[in-house]
Amino acid sequence: MATQTVHTNGIYHGLPTFDSSLKDLSAVITGANGISGQHMLRVLAQAPERWSKIYCLSRRPPAIPGGLPANAVHIPLDFLKSPEEIGEVLKKEGVKADYVFFFSYIQVEPKDGAALWSNAEDILAKLLSNFLEALPIASIKPKRIMLQTGAKNYGLHLGPTTVPQEESDPRVMLEPNFYYPQEDYLWSYCEKHSIGWNVARPSFILGAVPDAAMNVCFPLAVYASVQKHLGKPIEYPSDLTAWEMTQVQSSAMLNGYLEDSAFSWGKFWPKMAGWYGIGYERPSLKQEDYKPVELPHEAPRGFGPRGTLRFRFTLTEWAKQPEVAQAWKELAEKHGLVDKELRDVDRIFSFTDAALSWCYPINFSMDKARKLGWHGFVDSSECILEVFKDFEKMKMIPPVPMVHVKFS
Repeated sequence: MATQTVHTNGIYHGLPTFDSSLKDLSAVITGANGISGQHMLRVLAQAPERWSKIYCLSRRPPAIPGGLPANAVHIPLDFLKSPEEIGEVLKKEGVKADYVFFFSYIQVEPKDGAALWSNAEDILAKLLSNFLEALPIASIKPKRIMLQTGAKNYGLHLGPTTVPQEESDPRVMLEPNFYYPQEDYLWSYCEKHSIGWNVARPSFILGAVPDAAMNVCFPLAVYASVQKHLGKPIEYPSDLTAWEMTQVQSSAMLNGYLEDSAFSWGKFWPKMAGWYGIGYERPSLKQEDYKPVELPHEAPRGFGPRGTLRFRFTLTEWAKQPEVAQAWKELAEKHGLVDKELRDVDRIFSFTDAALSWCYPINFSMDKARKLGWHGFVDSSECILEVFKDFEKMKMIPPVPMVHVKFS
């Protein structure tokens, strides 16, 4: 009979307790300035006796308050350069790696009139292949490589999928998906070099970093802050189906792990209103109040109608209103925030609009992880509040008033 020892660290529970004999390991974190990479750095840095050296590889250094941990070093690298160029840098810097965590990502300009990731397959596959081919050049052979992909693996960005989503689900070939060539290359490389691998497929990742793109939390905090400043309630922009639909979230501090916490916007909305001491409004029950947006592809589950999202308004539209822009300027001046204006609104706010309006189940199966002994857990709402507080420390949002805070 196998036994495990787990522990709690703040709001995170059921975390694995490692044997004290595991020490002096080295790690490479790519994309270390992004939401996942930066939080992986934070986690590994909590155990310097286990992780004696952490190499952060990214074009820009991680924006860590107070600088990098003592056991970490940043090496600027562009993975669109050749494997030979990358390998020479790794060799020159003396990089060693027992474990590799690959989070590198760039937003590739889509083809004209096409979907967001329509032009990404070749370039994002090269990010991974160029890096992996550089490892032998620098005489680096890790024990294991982890690649983070995500919900697009299941076609969730295209409409309703089979439920629950499982690793064994067939690939969805309705449009190009850069995750698939990345996975294929990882598997072939690791088989060739006798290296272990893992692929993590998180949902919406909850974490605070300076670049707020593809960050579901930052626009929520901006919305609540401004509505409080204007003396208005927070309104829910989508319909009753989206309000009630359960979703899984993924904590960046749990390294993209699915929280398996019972979460819906309907239960979260009053909690967020309570933190700010303001009112909230439920979805309208009048169908004529909504603008339907039919998704362009057939349903990824292989049958049934296409996906349709419904909006009363979007946070992207809201953020462009003159009174909102003026309110943010006033808040930024009062609290000394880093951004005096709401910038890059379409890129930053549209991601949260998608999350708020998604009216199909996001229910990734954790059965395999449970069987393998992973029991980590965090309350998703509690995690979002911690992310808000991190944004507050980074001077990206005004202080969260914390008027009424209660979790189950």
